[in-house]
Amino acid sequence: MDAKDKTLGERVLHAMLYELCAMALLVPLASLAMDEGVLHMGVLALMMSTVAMLWNMVFNALFERLERRFGWRRGAAVRSLHALGFEGGLVVMLVPLAAWWLGVGWWQALLLDLGFFVFFLPYTYVFNWLYDHLRARFAARRGLAAAAVER
Repeated sequence: MDAKDKTLGERVLHAMLYELCAMALLVPLASLAMDEGVLHMGVLALMMSTVAMLWNMVFNALFERLERRFGWRRGAAVRSLHALGFEGGLVVMLVPLAAWWLGVGWWQALLLDLGFFVFFLPYTYVFNWLYDHLRARFAARRGLAAAAVER
């Protein structure tokens, strides 16, 4: 089972798991760092998460096309390229949102977003690595179960 086997439902599940895990870690940290209430930062995180989930599905579909076209394997270099591309696209989309919601200037919003980037760059790498490995294990287990049923 490889990247081209992903259904829309799995892409939605992947994006939701990615965002839920990130929010559970990031909202309390951002609230403390920005001296804002958890609810206020939580709403911003929810808005940013919605943008990020949509971007996640679009970006991953496009990236997986590149993987197939060029025969890339998800080693460290490709995973790093994936994480940088994903996070770079988010910067362009999320800085204006953060500036508006927090009532701060673009520079402050960019600094906040760079702080998120410092969090999300390794998070993206590790989350996707774990997801891919767990997905492969699940597929192997499911394949073994199907083979046992056929006997």
